[in-house]
Amino acid sequence: MSAPDLPIVLYHYVFSPVARRIVWYLNLRNIPYSQCMQPNILPRPDVALLGIAYRRIPILSIGRDVYLDSRLIISKLEQLYPPSASHPSISASTGDQKAIERLLEFFMMDSGIFRAAGTSLPPTLPIMKNPAFLKDRAEFSGGALGSGGKPIIEKAARRPTNITEVRDAVALLESSVLADGREWVLGTPGPMLADIEAIWVIKWIATIPGALPEEFISAKLFPRVYAWMERFTKVVNAKEKEHAPEKVNGEQAAERIFGAAFAEAEGTVDEGEIIGKALGLKKGDGVTVFPIDTGVNHKETGRLLSLNSKEMVVEVQGKKGIVRVHAPRHGFTISKIAEKASL
Repeated sequence: MSAPDLPIVLYHYVFSPVARRIVWYLNLRNIPYSQCMQPNILPRPDVALLGIAYRRIPILSIGRDVYLDSRLIISKLEQLYPPSASHPSISASTGDQKAIERLLEFFMMDSGIFRAAGTSLPPTLPIMKNPAFLKDRAEFSGGALGSGGKPIIEKAARRPTNITEVRDAVALLESSVLADGREWVLGTPGPMLADIEAIWVIKWIATIPGALPEEFISAKLFPRVYAWMERFTKVVNAKEKEHAPEKVNGEQAAERIFGAAFAEAEGTVDEGEIIGKALGLKKGDGVTVFPIDTGVNHKETGRLLSLNSKEMVVEVQGKKGIVRVHAPRHGFTISKIAEKASL
């Protein structure tokens, strides 16, 4: 059975800007999926049914293969759903375009723009006054939201600095990739993956009331960026209505996943790969896999199936069977469990 014949389940919540990247990607490529909506704080018992401890959103399953981190999710969808009449490509086609696409991904995700946007949320938002939310995000970020229940964004010097970083990112897009008046980042007839990579942080923070003061960011200052966001919003909203996903609860999602085949072959462990060699890892070893920036306290524990320079795959025991959990090498690490320790 090929991947396009397997059920896709997306675990996410409405206001997750990272999850929107995946929703837009799936809809723009006409890839059908169902969604299992989650609370924006722990616990998430629906995810726990799969035996998964990972706490970040989104999580996407294709059959019984479960993928963590939006970058890996998009990479796997590219691989498992090659361009076709049913699922047209939205990826860059030339070397120059691929470079722009990849650099925009890094710029928004890894250079600090997303972090700056996230810590620019105004303390007047109702959610920022919710003790449960603040406690959850403090644990998630390792205390980055503050101590004693007080969010760090209330510190006077921090928020203007972060807003400035977001403003500078918008200014860069206005004066570079959109400067010649093109409608889309790569000069294509419609939005592409490069547009998703460039827009997701800015669109999210720009729609939150009070997050960005008008004197810093506005349609008057950056008309090309705001016109681009309006075009993008119209297209993706229309696509979302056209491809409205079925909503399933946790039990229904688990039934679909455990009742499906695997999307990929089991894979192998490259024992000569740098971390595999350093830790003496072999196929079948008990391991833990976890992100190294946020959510580090929530580790996947299972049997190592595959390891290479791009990803790590562990077999995890869920409520009704096993799933294979895929994590990227970038931003994640792995540790070996002592032989006598129980999985």
